[in-house]
Amino acid sequence: MNYTFVHACIRVMDLEKSIDFYKDALNLKIARERDFPEYEFTLVYMKNDNNNFELELTYNYDQEEPYTIGDGFSHFAVTVDDLKSAYKKHQDAGYEVSELKSLDEEAEGGYYFLTDPDGYRIEIIQD
Repeated sequence: MNYTFVHACIRVMDLEKSIDFYKDALNLKIARERDFPEYEFTLVYMKNDNNNFELELTYNYDQEEPYTIGDGFSHFAVTVDDLKSAYKKHQDAGYEVSELKSLDEEAEGGYYFLTDPDGYRIEIIQD
């Protein structure tokens, strides 16, 4: 039996701000949107052309306080072909980024963490 990951869901406070962030920071585009006014939430699925995995942004109409990100969740991860250029782009955009890091000082590459408007962290890894 084969299993295929299709999406991950995060809850967001400001849907437009999150959409703009993921479009600008990770070059994702809206794949589809579904609004459920009778249940007071909207789903926006974002993806890129590299694969079929989607990030589902869930916006609940009546959420007033920021969501608590559980202590068991750590981060999402994406690869990029030019880590230093991506890092500079994210710094220049004013996004919250960690320092560039590497687990192997002898190897090329490395990684850093980017934080979205709701506090979710995305690990950016040199491909």
